[in-house]
Amino acid sequence: MVIDPRLFIHDADRMTLDALKAIPGFTQFLKAFMKVWNEKQFAVLNMSSNLKLSEEQLPKYYNMLPPICEKLGIDVPELYLSLDDMPNAYTSGDTKPFIVITSGLIEKLPDDLIPTVLAHECGHIACHHVLYHTMAQMILNGGVLGLTLITGIDFSAILSAPLSAAFAKWLRCSELSADRVAAVCDGTPDNIVKMCMFFAGYNKTLGVEANVDAFFKQAEEYKQMVDGDRWNKILENMMFRTMSHPLSAVRALECHEWAKSDDFRNAVDYSACKLLEEYKGLIPLLDSSNHYTSRNKEEAAEMFRNLGFTDIRFNRVVASEKKAAVGDVLELTIGDSQGFKKGEWFPVDSAIVLNYYEPKSEEEIAAEHPGEKRLPEGYKYYIGMHFQGVKYEFENAGFANIVIDKVLVGNPGRNFREGNTIKISVGGNENFEKGIWTDVNAEVRISYASAQK
Repeated sequence: MVIDPRLFIHDADRMTLDALKAIPGFTQFLKAFMKVWNEKQFAVLNMSSNLKLSEEQLPKYYNMLPPICEKLGIDVPELYLSLDDMPNAYTSGDTKPFIVITSGLIEKLPDDLIPTVLAHECGHIACHHVLYHTMAQMILNGGVLGLTLITGIDFSAILSAPLSAAFAKWLRCSELSADRVAAVCDGTPDNIVKMCMFFAGYNKTLGVEANVDAFFKQAEEYKQMVDGDRWNKILENMMFRTMSHPLSAVRALECHEWAKSDDFRNAVDYSACKLLEEYKGLIPLLDSSNHYTSRNKEEAAEMFRNLGFTDIRFNRVVASEKKAAVGDVLELTIGDSQGFKKGEWFPVDSAIVLNYYEPKSEEEIAAEHPGEKRLPEGYKYYIGMHFQGVKYEFENAGFANIVIDKVLVGNPGRNFREGNTIKISVGGNENFEKGIWTDVNAEVRISYASAQK
């Protein structure tokens, strides 16, 4: 089944992207870049200079791509082979991403690792990295200088040193998320580890097996050296600030350690199932419980059904302290949990209870007051109204025991017009409020002013 890569975004990826967007000048640079950047430039370059792989052109490698895209729920991107001795692969574009692998990659890596490389690149697409990746790569490769020459826009004035460094740092951190996606597609982190060893210097022509444990030990020693000394940390930032990828040994260890988590094991099991209706395991929640509150109950229920949950229940709440439309979800429970966090996993048969707002109807309220009627208005409303109009309103509301009293006044015109109501009581209550439920047989006494005996 399709796995949403948002579940596997590395914390460093998320944090550095937030930091990047917060740097002054980011929005200005993004707007300027989008104003002049043209995706077709890459299409022209690829179509004219690289080899486009397909079912007819090197199908051995192209056919590795569609199954990965199906698992990630993304369109199959165009795949190109570039003549370059340096082993590399990258993804670029925006609305129509494409992947380029180099001839050096195919020469250096064994064929069983090529799908892992492709899954890693597809991970960038699924994680929505591609546009910012394209921007970051152009910054690191000096491409913005070319844009300045072509467009006349001084990108160097917009692109500050902190912004450039932040782009590079996020670029490195985003690779960790793509590694996780590839590991889930493979069902194991082993190929990511092997891939990193090849990028670190191992070669398939050496004829000897590389020691994975020694590779991890190397990464652990490096992390201890850097994390244990402030100056070493500063040196690391200075040395690697323009690198586009994290260090291979550290990268391999990061993915290996994450693969020990329940999130990884759950994701592998989930993605291995072909049909949602046959799945009996745990389902990931892509958003927290707050994402579903304030939505219409039917919409929220459909979202849970689309994830694969089968036991969805509705619980009506007739009163709410917060503002809500009829049918809105106020809160929810799943299994024994009152709410949940983004990324949590729950059994497919968990009972999901949507507590939704729907006030009592007039019919329901009336059924709770047999033999009673609502008072149409409060007493102040009727004072000064002609008594016949008052009588009509109470008769129309269902009250039958209406008594009319004529009250003689010396000069009605000074305070009341002839026939206007000067006092009213319902069941003896002269200060009643609108909407009060009252016995339908209660006496309604209307007193009006008159100058005549």
